[in-house]
Amino acid sequence: MSIPDLLSSITGYRVWTWDSTGLKSLSAKRWHPGQALAARCRASTVVGTIAGGTDVANDTHDAPEANCTCGIYAAKTFDHFRNAGYERYGIHGEVYLWGKVVEHELGYRAQFAYPKNLVIPPDTLRLSSAPIQDRLRGLVAYGINIFVADDDGNIPLWRKRSGLNQKGLDYLIKIGKEYYDCRQRDRILKKGDRLAVVGRGTAMVEHADGRWVQAAVLNKCVLMVARSSIRWNGQYRRWETSPSACVETNAKS
Repeated sequence: MSIPDLLSSITGYRVWTWDSTGLKSLSAKRWHPGQALAARCRASTVVGTIAGGTDVANDTHDAPEANCTCGIYAAKTFDHFRNAGYERYGIHGEVYLWGKVVEHELGYRAQFAYPKNLVIPPDTLRLSSAPIQDRLRGLVAYGINIFVADDDGNIPLWRKRSGLNQKGLDYLIKIGKEYYDCRQRDRILKKGDRLAVVGRGTAMVEHADGRWVQAAVLNKCVLMVARSSIRWNGQYRRWETSPSACVETNAKS
């Protein structure tokens, strides 16, 4: 693939989703490494009309067309991109646009496109047992620079000419440790936490150690619960136990 030079291409901003095999548009269209994405009009599969009253089903054409909605979309500036709310959907970055390009007030629709660089939100790339290079392989294959988003400026993570960047690696390790520490704190049952007794109600933890948890239900009775019987429910984000694991010790006045 030959990406046009700066005189014949336009740079826009867009967002992608990401899995182990690489990038996808929000519409699930895959972007293949080393291969330009070519726009294709799907108007022939749509029932309706385009501007001017033309019958869409009988008006297939090369994309993009001025009076259609086809083409590869990109925002003109990062501010336009951010104001539209796309930043929260996944990996974002700059994109080369070339061929026939239709310009709009805030963006473009292009005939051909290829990623120029990628910016990864920190919460999409956490530390795991797999090497970072393995988890980045699907993105590295595009042969472009990769950054990690940060409020003080994007931090280089992968350079297409030199590989993994130490500054980006250190930052990734730092946010991964912070994330792990936060999750560990969330998973430690402590005084004041709520404990759902399935089918019975919610108790408030008054004391917890490695073996037993003491909790009060509606401030009327005290339960002793074996710590080993309490589980974190990630779906409902709460601590849970079964009634059979609870022993009522006394009634409160």
